[in-house]
Amino acid sequence: MMTANEHYKSVFGCKMYKASISFAKTCPNRDGTKGTCGCIFCSAGGSGEFASPAGLNITEQIDEAISKVEKKAGPGAGYIAYFQSFTNTYCDPDDLAAAMDEASAHPKIKALSIATRPDCLPEGIMKVISERASKIHVYIELGLQTSNDQTAKLINRCYETKEYDDAVKRLKDSGVNVITHVIFGLPEETVDQMLETVRHCVNIGTDGIKFTCLYVLKGTELEKMWRSGAFEVLGQEEYFDIVGKVLELLPQHIVVHRLTGDGPKSLLLAPLWTKDKRSVINYINRRFSL
Repeated sequence: MMTANEHYKSVFGCKMYKASISFAKTCPNRDGTKGTCGCIFCSAGGSGEFASPAGLNITEQIDEAISKVEKKAGPGAGYIAYFQSFTNTYCDPDDLAAAMDEASAHPKIKALSIATRPDCLPEGIMKVISERASKIHVYIELGLQTSNDQTAKLINRCYETKEYDDAVKRLKDSGVNVITHVIFGLPEETVDQMLETVRHCVNIGTDGIKFTCLYVLKGTELEKMWRSGAFEVLGQEEYFDIVGKVLELLPQHIVVHRLTGDGPKSLLLAPLWTKDKRSVINYINRRFSL
């Protein structure tokens, strides 16, 4: 496996930081096309709680996001415009083209990263992405979470894993770097099933993976299940035991972009160990040589 820092330095020659922005889109699992409640773990912010306000235009959001980390990053850093909230390819192709072009034109942006669902990549959207990928480095982040279709139904994902498989192939054929989001600790999943998800992603051809622990946020369907005692969240050591097993599975070329995530503190109910980001980072540094 390769760390994200190693990957970015090999591609861009510098340390890279993400400038998270909101594209003011929604999701077919929220607007009634496939569902109305979203995935059971997803908050009202659509996983974009850390992005800049959607009321600003793309350039203004990038400027604001960079200003928050620029002092820490230093003058030699590069930036990735990260379209984070909801499903960013669930829109008119012309809208996506304009947003990608505006982000690409920012003088400090070296790459684009777009979070989406595998079932939201129709031909028109793929053409827009492919054309931009020939001019600037494009990462497409696919929310898979699990390759187990039974679990997918439980979490209300509203698409089958075969759609992910097809999306990865088409994106790779278009010259795009694919990053897959995986969640450990989903209700009723065994450790073997979690490991199988990672094997599946590797075998299908993902370039990178983001891991996160399942966390419970206020106002989600998952909160109701958690409060009823339907499942237990993973403890810190338990979670990183799984991560350790996963890292042993990964070939050298797979880039690990994240070992775990952290939910917004104002909404986080469990597991509370994820709330102390500095402590988690120290734990990771002690446990893994990355």
